[in-house]
Amino acid sequence: MGKRVIWIVMDSVGIGELPDADMYGDAGADTLGHILKTLPDTSLPNLAKLGLYQIDDTTIKGREDAEVCGCYAKCMEKSKGKDTTTGHWEMIGIYTKKPFPTYPNGFPKEIIDEFIKRTGCGDIYGNKVASGVPVIAEYGEQHMQTGYPIVYTSADSVFQIAASEERVGLDKLYEMCRIARDILQGEHAVGRVIARPFVRVKEDKKLNEVDIKPIGAFERTANRRDFALEPSKKNVLSQIKAAGKTVAAVGKISDIFAGVGITTEVHTSGNADGMDKTLGYMRTVEEGLIFANLVDFDMKYGHRRDTVGYRDALVEFDAWLGKCMEQLEDDDLLIVNADHGCDPEFKGSDHTREYIPLMMYGNKLKKNVNLGVLSSFADIGKTVCEYILGDGYSEDVTEIGESFLNRIAE
Repeated sequence: MGKRVIWIVMDSVGIGELPDADMYGDAGADTLGHILKTLPDTSLPNLAKLGLYQIDDTTIKGREDAEVCGCYAKCMEKSKGKDTTTGHWEMIGIYTKKPFPTYPNGFPKEIIDEFIKRTGCGDIYGNKVASGVPVIAEYGEQHMQTGYPIVYTSADSVFQIAASEERVGLDKLYEMCRIARDILQGEHAVGRVIARPFVRVKEDKKLNEVDIKPIGAFERTANRRDFALEPSKKNVLSQIKAAGKTVAAVGKISDIFAGVGITTEVHTSGNADGMDKTLGYMRTVEEGLIFANLVDFDMKYGHRRDTVGYRDALVEFDAWLGKCMEQLEDDDLLIVNADHGCDPEFKGSDHTREYIPLMMYGNKLKKNVNLGVLSSFADIGKTVCEYILGDGYSEDVTEIGESFLNRIAE
């Protein structure tokens, strides 16, 4: 078995405001710090072993005593923005110099008119900034009568389309998303077009408290799809794939990169499924990269400002992380980091511009290495690329990022 990297993104688990957070309205945001302050009895022993509580200059530094076996740091975001696309693209070496466009007042009439014309949908509901669960509750019954899609956005660069799987169908919803993706180019090139399918709740179905309160008669399904802009092929994933190695994508990873640099993919229904699918790839992928995104932290708990649910998801992930570490092979490198923040104790319901935590572990790595503060998420990807490709690694594979492999390798 060759060298493998198991790279897991805890979607939205930020670790404190970035120096420019005030420019984004996020001064004071601290996703993980506020969760642990609100729920101080929370214990994350495996993340502690990887060095989570040793990371420099955080509100949780030194919180939990543990024998640290990992290498750790916090990373600044060099790119402009605080969304999923920007964060993940930077991880693989793509620098977003200009933020993707956002639409605080809804999309311009010419965009909506073109969407209605090309999809033949007749009309739409919404066209405003909204949270996904309430907007479906607001327009769901009307949608069921007419079939008109619900179009909305957020503080992020997204064009979201919600539609009933029963009334419209997944094929039609995905087709509408592809049409929107084609329309939204140039000055209106949003980071992602997102399909948000939902179904009517069956009368005898028992829902958890998070679902009951906001959505009423409907619930979203696991058939979400993201239709991202296609990234530059000058990136870490493309380099690994070109070298004949596997790049296995778990969750929405393939969608985020529009399939660029991906050799095999599997979508997931949430964190638990994503963790299970990651272990599945660890049993079958012999060398290369297994790249997973665990979206529930962000989608179910951060945006919904559910601090308890967020904490419970962290505890569940931490328990799974112990099992994952037990199954690592000698030449495996485990990486755990985030992509932005989404502070459930902060104002609003949007992402927050924060540092991200970075933790790494492997039998061929040094123990308890503090890398301090890294200047770009891209440093992670460059390190991944050098580890997998070895002598075949080229420093100019991306325009930004610097490998720190020499600082952590035995």
